[in-house]
Amino acid sequence: MVFRFVVVLIFFSVGAFAQDNFIKHKISQGDNLSVIAKKYGVKVKDITDANPNAPKILKLNSVLLIPNKNKGVAQGKTKSEAKQPKSEAIVNNSGSHEVLAKETLWGISKKYNVSVDDLKKANPSLETEGLKIGQQIIIPSNAVASVINSTTAREASKSDIMPSNEVEIDVEVQSKETKYAIAKRYGITVAELEKQNPSAKKKLRVGSILKIKTTKEKADAIEVLNSVKESNEIEPIKEENIQIADNTNVKTDSTLFRVGNHSELIEQLISNATENIGTRYRSGGITKAGFDCSGLMYCTFGNFDIKLPRSSIEQSRIGIKVASAEAQKGDLIFFKTNGRRHINHVGMVVENADGEIKFVHSSTHGGVIISSTREPYYQRSFSQVNRILE
Repeated sequence: MVFRFVVVLIFFSVGAFAQDNFIKHKISQGDNLSVIAKKYGVKVKDITDANPNAPKILKLNSVLLIPNKNKGVAQGKTKSEAKQPKSEAIVNNSGSHEVLAKETLWGISKKYNVSVDDLKKANPSLETEGLKIGQQIIIPSNAVASVINSTTAREASKSDIMPSNEVEIDVEVQSKETKYAIAKRYGITVAELEKQNPSAKKKLRVGSILKIKTTKEKADAIEVLNSVKESNEIEPIKEENIQIADNTNVKTDSTLFRVGNHSELIEQLISNATENIGTRYRSGGITKAGFDCSGLMYCTFGNFDIKLPRSSIEQSRIGIKVASAEAQKGDLIFFKTNGRRHINHVGMVVENADGEIKFVHSSTHGGVIISSTREPYYQRSFSQVNRILE
């Protein structure tokens, strides 16, 4: 009797231990091993080792066991830390930041008012491993102090007083204008534009009025520009030649798109494309209702006033070809799938490390997902990499 009791006790202990060390993940549309591994901050091999009997092609609604690498961290947190709001837990005197779900380097750099390059210099591993949920990254000390001071100031004064050098102006949306172009013109980000105008989050309507807070100097410069355009006394001045916003002027020649603040724009492009993960594949689609592969690229770059050709074969003819080992974030990657003799599929590079290129694309079987050139299908069908941004 005692022996049976001991056996039962061991069985339940092992079961509890196993549940403690694994998280159950239900497969949803657009999931693949790379996406799931990145979501939980583990390696693909960790997932395959934990699920030796799982089929190679993941089935919708099936369950995978994910190694719980955050177990130790979770157990070490105090009750006071658990109750602390996320925004307060992130900003601390230690000079570190805990990465949350869906955060990007671009977003973190803006939060602490530092450049993406400064973050990478302080955290060399980001170049090869990228961001992981729950990861602690180092923030330059002057940036942390700035954020803490601004947080303290907000707590000291609840009233949201507009700075004396800021003004709020009304802007009428013109035909074919984009949020990116309007935000650039007034020296703010797209996120700030949407925060000030919640109705603009879904779609800009021609003739609608946007409320924009900007500096008095920028507002005066725009007013002068508009008055010059309206009076036909001199030739209209092209907006791209006025350095009002952030020097992100997009100019093109026969091969490359030349852009300012190169690394920040690429982070925005990747963030914009990956926000569509899970959106279904739709032949000819260029909206959130569904994308085809070239439609996703056409729409993503178009959101930043970079006009790409519509088809993958046409997109493969712009820019310059680079070796796969030299592929960088923001490059376009092309394939000849299903035994085709010509290019018929395209994606955008989001990471290149140890000979493995990860790219976001819209696939016929999974919609918008992130895939890898180490997957046999894409390894066989790989064609070329084109750099289109300079």
